[in-house]
Amino acid sequence: MDEILKQLPQCAKDTHNETKKFFNTLKKKPPKHLDVLMQELHDDEFERTDCLTCANCCKTTGPLFTDKDVARIAKHFRMKEQKFIETYLRVDEDNDFVLQQVPCTFLGADNYCSIYDVRPKACGEFPHTNRKKFQQITDLTLQNVAICPAAYNIVEEMKKRLKK
Repeated sequence: MDEILKQLPQCAKDTHNETKKFFNTLKKKPPKHLDVLMQELHDDEFERTDCLTCANCCKTTGPLFTDKDVARIAKHFRMKEQKFIETYLRVDEDNDFVLQQVPCTFLGADNYCSIYDVRPKACGEFPHTNRKKFQQITDLTLQNVAICPAAYNIVEEMKKRLKK
């Protein structure tokens, strides 16, 4: 996995323009079966991919924390929400709650998440490749292929299947 993670940024960069052009076409005229295809590609990829061998998302980026996330996780820690925010979060330039630092505070050396059962919604949905109306999140996906090997593989397979 280390070798794949070393190569991923360059692979994503090498395919960036082609993928961006493909996504622009996809936004204009998404195929009727896109959501079904994306769910299939997502499921197939995650049968092969074990996130615990990677955790690059947790090591390099931080999720947005919604108010519901803050409430749920603070309750898990038996903390007041404000104390949880002061301890772990900051407000970013878009006025969203994000982690004070990466890698994620809750990521263990074994790549397990210490708050997995109450993790932020954004973590549970990452890399968002099985999201309905996928064509609406292509800008996010373009970023995620440089972080997540599974997202990269899903997008590359999607391009092959839809170009036929």
